[in-house]
Amino acid sequence: VQLVESGGGLVQPGGSLRLSCAASGITFSSYAMGWYRQAPGKLREVVAIIFSGGSTKYADSVKGRFTVSRDNAKNTVYLQMNSLKPEDTAVYYCNADAGSQPFWGQGTQVIVSS
Repeated sequence: VQLVESGGGLVQPGGSLRLSCAASGITFSSYAMGWYRQAPGKLREVVAIIFSGGSTKYADSVKGRFTVSRDNAKNTVYLQMNSLKPEDTAVYYCNADAGSQPFWGQGTQVIVSS
């Protein structure tokens, strides 16, 4: 199983980034796909989840700014991040969960700074 994140980088406050996570080795459409993040000195926290049926769930801190989506034909999940704030700075991780063993990507760094 591989989850490969991409799209991170340095962006100014108020800017946007789109993260992608390409999955292989799993029946992608059967998995809930999540985005988590971990800032320095903090615990990893959930950002957004999109379930196999397409429903979504967001952390309060990102509601209205971030949008999670998936393309089952491409085995890819996306996180569109708008109106970014310095407190969004973290390593963002992709997660695949079908109720038994979850899988994680290696993470992609997002830095929001002027």
